[in-house]
Amino acid sequence: MNEQETKLNSSEHRVSIAERGQALVETALVLPILIVVLLGGAELARVAFAAIEVANAARAGVAYGAQNTATSADTPGIQNAAVSDVGDMAASLTTTAAVTGTCSNPSVLCTGSGSTCTNQDCSDAGDHIVNVLTVTTTASFDPLIHLPGIPTTYALQGQAIQKVLPQ
Repeated sequence: MNEQETKLNSSEHRVSIAERGQALVETALVLPILIVVLLGGAELARVAFAAIEVANAARAGVAYGAQNTATSADTPGIQNAAVSDVGDMAASLTTTAAVTGTCSNPSVLCTGSGSTCTNQDCSDAGDHIVNVLTVTTTASFDPLIHLPGIPTTYALQGQAIQKVLPQ
C-alpha cells in the first residue's frame, strides 16, 4: 500500500466515526419527541374508548326501557342497565331518561305520553300515541397524563333514542 491509499483509508475511517456520532445525536434529539407523540396517541385512544363506553351505556339503557311502556317509566332499571354496561366508569356515570309521545298521524300536532295527548285528541280512526324514549348518559374521564394545553378532565356524553314497544 502506498502512502496515498493509507491516507484515503484513514480519512474514510474518520468519516464513519463522525457519522456514527451524528446518528447518536439525532436519535437523542428525536427520541423524546417520539415518546411524547406515542404517549399522546395512547391517551387519545383511552379517551376514545371511554367515549364509546358512555355511548354504549346509553344504548343499553334505551334497549331496556324500550321493551314496553312499563319499562320506559322504570328510571332505576334504565340507570342500572346503563351502569352495568359502562364498566370501569360506573362511578362517574349520570343517566337521564325521558319519554315523549307523538301522534302516529304526522298532521295531528299532539304531544304527551302514555295514551293521552296534552293539546289535541289523537283518537281518530287508526291514530295512536307513539312513545319515544331518550336516554342520555354523561361521565367525566380523567386522563393519566396531564400536559399543558390539554384538558385535565373530559366530559363525555352519549345519547340513544328508540320507540317504545306497545304493551
